[in-house]
Amino acid sequence: MIEVANLSKRYGDLAAVRDVSFTAPSGKIVGFLGPNGAGKTTTMRIITGFLPATSGTVRVEGFDVFEQSTEVRRRIGYLPENPPLYNEMSVTGYLRFVARLKGLARADVESALERVLDTCGLRAMRDRLLGHLSKGFRQRVGLAQALIHDPPVLILDEPTIGLDPRQIIEIRSLIKTLGGKRTIVLSTHILPEVAQVCDKVVIINDGHVVVEDELANLTRGRTLEDVFIEAISRDIGDGGHAVAAVEAEA
Repeated sequence: MIEVANLSKRYGDLAAVRDVSFTAPSGKIVGFLGPNGAGKTTTMRIITGFLPATSGTVRVEGFDVFEQSTEVRRRIGYLPENPPLYNEMSVTGYLRFVARLKGLARADVESALERVLDTCGLRAMRDRLLGHLSKGFRQRVGLAQALIHDPPVLILDEPTIGLDPRQIIEIRSLIKTLGGKRTIVLSTHILPEVAQVCDKVVIINDGHVVVEDELANLTRGRTLEDVFIEAISRDIGDGGHAVAAVEAEA
């Protein structure tokens, strides 16, 4: 479970994230939606411990991100928008390297490797160099590195960006299979992605949450697109452009 309360991030006079609060229940897939520059990536980086907050609290599986960051990192798998891959390494070499970085005992590395190769459909690519993989398989490797230590929480930032339609379908299907046992936050601006895989929706605009509810409740008698447009239309402000500039630089 993830609990975010009154989270804010300021860059001087600019508030990139403003008093954000939401929960991601255990075993659920939560769609974290918003237009470009709304504050999604900043929030994800704070939750995962990659960026400090100005104020507020974040708890992951009961541990405070700011006070117990080591415990939180053990429980989170993070797929950033651009997976941190080393092109000269093989798939298995890279995943073994990540497993050791994440504290897996040497005796447990091979079983963890075999597990994520199967889960992410990478067995046929195990000996390929990362630099020779397609964008779709690179995303799969990114997911595998997030899963290698078998975390109960996954944070996925724009996991299908830049993929072709077939690859998008494959990655969405994979994400859906990962739900149930894990809490997943899927940050995206692609509405069909959320409609197809998520249980709950959080919409952020101009740095603050404007909608938080179960997907079924939000789409009762209307589409997610209608909900999204209504939410951001009633919350338009000049600050959104400034947030976009900050996120572009981050």
